[in-house]
Amino acid sequence: MGKSLVIVESPAKSKTIGKYLGKNFEVLASLGHIKDLPKKDLAVDVEGDFTPKYEIIEGKRKLIQELKSAAKTADAVYLAADPDREGEAICYHLAEELQAKKGDGPKIFRVMFNEITANAIKKAFESPTAVKTSLVDAQQARRVLDRLVGYKISPLLWDKVRRGLSAGRVQTVALRLIVDREREIRAFVKQEYWTIDVSLNAAKPPLLKVRLAKRDGVNLEIPDEAAATAIVSNLEGAAYTVGSVATKEKRRNPVPPFITSTLQQEASRKLRFSVKRTMGLAQRLYEGVELGKEGAVGLITYMRTDSVRVSNDALAEVRKFIPERFSPAHVPPQPHLYKGKKDAQDAHEAIRPTSVYNTPEEMEKYLSEDELKLYRLIWNRFVASQMSPALFDQTTIEVNAKGKDNAAYLFRATGSVLKFDGFLAVYQEGKDQKDEEDDELKAKLPAVSQGESLRFKAIDPEQHFTEPPARFTEASLVKELESDGVGRPSTYASILSTIQERGYVKKEGGKFSPTDLGFVVTDLLVANFDDIFDLRYTARMEEELDEIEDGKLDWRRAMSEFYEKFKADLVRAESEMEDIKRMEKPTDLICDKCGRGMVLKWGKHGYFISCSGYPECTNTREPSADMVEGEAAEFTEQDSVEYCENCGREMVLKKGRFGQFLACTGYPDCKTTRQLNATEQRKSDVPLDEDCPVCNSKLVLKYGRFGEFTACSNYPTCKFVKQKTIGIACPNCTEGQVVERRSKRGKTFYGCNRYPECDFVAWGKPINEKCPQCGSPYLVEKYLKKGAFAACPDKECKYSRELETAAATV
Repeated sequence: MGKSLVIVESPAKSKTIGKYLGKNFEVLASLGHIKDLPKKDLAVDVEGDFTPKYEIIEGKRKLIQELKSAAKTADAVYLAADPDREGEAICYHLAEELQAKKGDGPKIFRVMFNEITANAIKKAFESPTAVKTSLVDAQQARRVLDRLVGYKISPLLWDKVRRGLSAGRVQTVALRLIVDREREIRAFVKQEYWTIDVSLNAAKPPLLKVRLAKRDGVNLEIPDEAAATAIVSNLEGAAYTVGSVATKEKRRNPVPPFITSTLQQEASRKLRFSVKRTMGLAQRLYEGVELGKEGAVGLITYMRTDSVRVSNDALAEVRKFIPERFSPAHVPPQPHLYKGKKDAQDAHEAIRPTSVYNTPEEMEKYLSEDELKLYRLIWNRFVASQMSPALFDQTTIEVNAKGKDNAAYLFRATGSVLKFDGFLAVYQEGKDQKDEEDDELKAKLPAVSQGESLRFKAIDPEQHFTEPPARFTEASLVKELESDGVGRPSTYASILSTIQERGYVKKEGGKFSPTDLGFVVTDLLVANFDDIFDLRYTARMEEELDEIEDGKLDWRRAMSEFYEKFKADLVRAESEMEDIKRMEKPTDLICDKCGRGMVLKWGKHGYFISCSGYPECTNTREPSADMVEGEAAEFTEQDSVEYCENCGREMVLKKGRFGQFLACTGYPDCKTTRQLNATEQRKSDVPLDEDCPVCNSKLVLKYGRFGEFTACSNYPTCKFVKQKTIGIACPNCTEGQVVERRSKRGKTFYGCNRYPECDFVAWGKPINEKCPQCGSPYLVEKYLKKGAFAACPDKECKYSRELETAAATV
C-alpha cells in the first residue's frame, strides 16, 4: 500500500496532523491560497457572467510543481484546509491544479475538522467528502464584490483626493461608523442634572447612603442648582424612617463560549490585544503547540466560527471536570445549551479548549506569555459556560421623609451580596462601561427594619452632566459591525488595520477618531455611493453571501443585480464627484504678504491655508481647528493612554533622531514602536475653562514629551503645572494627596504633593486599602507575567491578591 498525500495551509498545521496520521501519509503545506485575481487587471467578466480570471500567485509555481509530483505517486489526495469559505476555495484551486487531465490520477477528497486532535483527525479521514461548490461560490462572490468596489472606486479617490487611497465594501462602512460617531459626539449638547444623596446612621453600621428617587410618588428629575437647593432647604430638619426593606434572590447566568467576534472583543477589553494580534495567537493555539514528549498538540478548536454549539464529547468532559476542580454544586443538573444567531454555521463549534484537562497551569511552561493569556481566557470562558449560575441576595431599602413643603420624599438604596459564586469562580465577562450592577456590588447596606428611625448625618447635592457617546474602541467597533451584520469577524482584523494604514483614522488611548482624510473620503463616497456604503445594504449583501453558501441563491445573479446599480452610481460619480484636489474655499483671512484673501485648500498632507494669489504669492499657513472638521478630534480625549497592540502593555512617548515615537514599556521583551505623524507631534495648546491658582490666567492643556498635562497659559511668566492626583490621601503624612509624577527618564511614579516636606514615594500605583496581613496603610498595583495584582509594599510581607480589572483576571 502506497502513501496518501494530505495538503493543509501551513507548515505548523502539517506538523501536528502528520503526527496523528502516521507513516502512510505525507503531509504538505500550500502556504495559503495558490490562486488569486491579478493585481493589475480587473479580471472579472462584467459584460458576461462575472467569471473571475484567477492566476497562480507569484512565487507559488515551484510549490505547485512539488505538490503535483507528490500527488502523482500518491494513492489518494486529501485536501485539509480550514473548514470555512476561504479554506474551501483553497481546496478547489488545489483540486483544479492536481486533477490529472486524462482522469487516471489519484482520487481527491476533502476532509474537515474543527480541532486538530487524534480523535477529530481520525473521524474526518473515516468519512471524507468532496469540495463543496456552494462554499466556493460564496467565497468567489465575496472576492468579486470586493474587487469590483475596490478596483472601480479607488481610482476615483486617486483622481479626486490623493494617490494610494482605497475604498472597500466593508472597510468604508466601518470608517463611516467612526465618522458618524465623531459627528454625533461633536453635535452633542450636554444637559445638566442633579442628584441628592443623604447619609444616615442606623442602629448598626455601616453608614446608609440613600438617593432621592420620588416626590409625592412621582419620579423626580432635578434639572439645575436652584431646584436642588430648594429640595435641600425643604428637607432641613426632616425625620427619616425606613419605609420598606425587600430582599430577593438574583441569579446571574454564565455567558456562552466564545465565537470569533466575542473572542476579539473580550481580548481587546481584558488583554488589550488588537484584533489582529488575537487572531494570530489563536491561529497558533489551533494549529498546534509543542507539549514536550507529547509533541505538537492543537490546544483550541477552530477560531473562525459564529456557532456557540459544543460537541457532546466536550460537554461530557467539562461536566466531569467541574466537580473535580470546584464542587458538585458548581455543575448544573443539565448542560447549558446556548442559542446561536439564526445564520450561524452549526457545522462548526464554539471556540473552546480541545481538552479542559489541559489547564492553563499545565500549559504555562509550553506557551509564550501572550499565548498563555489568550489560552487562559478561552479556557476560563468555556469552563464557566457550563457552570451553575451565580446567586446574589439583592436588598433594596426605601426611606421616607416629610419636607417643609409637606411633600413626601422617597429615598432608595440597593445593594447585592454574593452568596454562591457559581461560574464567577472562574470567569466574569468584561464590560465597555460600568453599570448599576457594579454599583450594587460595591454598596454595603446596614441591617435595618421597617419603621426604624434613622439619624441624619449629611445631605449631598451633586451636579452632573449627560455624556456624549463614547468613541469606538476595537472591541466596541467589532461589536457594532457584528450587531449590524456588516462583514465577517474573520475579516475584521484586516479592515481595522487598513483604515489605520491608509490614514483614515488614528487610534489614541485605544479609541478611534477620524482624520481630515477620513472625513473627506467618507463624505465623497457616501455622497456618490450612498446605497453601496449603507449599513443595511452591506448587511443584506452578507445575507446574500450566506444564501449562496446554502445553495439558495445563484452567485452570478447576485453579482448581476449588484453591478447594475453600482454601474449607474459609477457613471454619475465620474462626472459629479467633488474634486478635492482643486477645491478652494474662501476664508475671512487676509494674506499678510500681499493683502489678498486666503482660501482653504487640500494638499498631499491634508488641509492648508493658501493665498488666493498663488502662484504670484506662495504664502501658506496651517488652518485653525474650527476651520477643519478633522482637527478638533486631536483634543477631545484627555488623559488617554495608548496600549501596545502586540502585548497590551502601556506605550510611552520617546524621542529619537527621526522625531517623537511611542514605544512599548515591555522592552526588551516587546520591541513594538509607533512613529508619531506630524499632526500628533504638533499639537497646539487647548484652552480650559479653569483659572490658574497662582496668577488667575486661564489653564491650558499642553502636550509634552511624556504626554498631556495641564499648565498655566501665562508660561514662562507663570510656571504653574497642575498635578495629577489619584484620589488617595498620602499614607505617610495624611495631609497631602498622592500625585502621579514622572522621572527624568519618563517613568511614572507616585509621591506626595507636599514634597519636600513629605518624602513619600512609590513606584507602583497606591491603592487605598489596608494590608490584611501586616497592617500597611496601603497596597500597590503590580504587573507580573501572570497578570495584575494588589500587593503589600512591605518587602517582608508577601500578601498579594489578583486585581479584578487586571488582564489576567479572566
